[in-house]
Amino acid sequence: MIIYHNPRCRTSRNSLEILEKNKCKFEIREYLQIPPSKKELKDILSKLGIKAIDLVRKKETLYIENYKGKELSNAAWIEILSKNPVLIERPIVIDGDKAVIGRPPELVLDLIQTKKKPLRKNSFFYQHKNSNN
Repeated sequence: MIIYHNPRCRTSRNSLEILEKNKCKFEIREYLQIPPSKKELKDILSKLGIKAIDLVRKKETLYIENYKGKELSNAAWIEILSKNPVLIERPIVIDGDKAVIGRPPELVLDLIQTKKKPLRKNSFFYQHKNSNN
């Protein structure tokens, strides 16, 4: 797992906490310091199943002053996001070929839970857990 994280963002910190509490193995990517490349952004967008404009933080001053109301191609937005990572919505959590934007942070929990499979009835742990009922 990878979390594209901004430590100054409460929502991002809450998503990180969810990963930690669920004992997930993950890599922290502080994307403001090391912005994703255009190739990485394309991969992230594919895993999220969205267009680049849907990843843009539309309340950011940079967006409002320079891009609001402009009709730009997906490729143009990818270029803009790679050069201006402050415009990238956060946090993004990636697990294999799936990803979520952790807004609200509970979406990260949904991603984690889809990874967990229910115990099989013939499993020792299932039998042990249910023998105390």
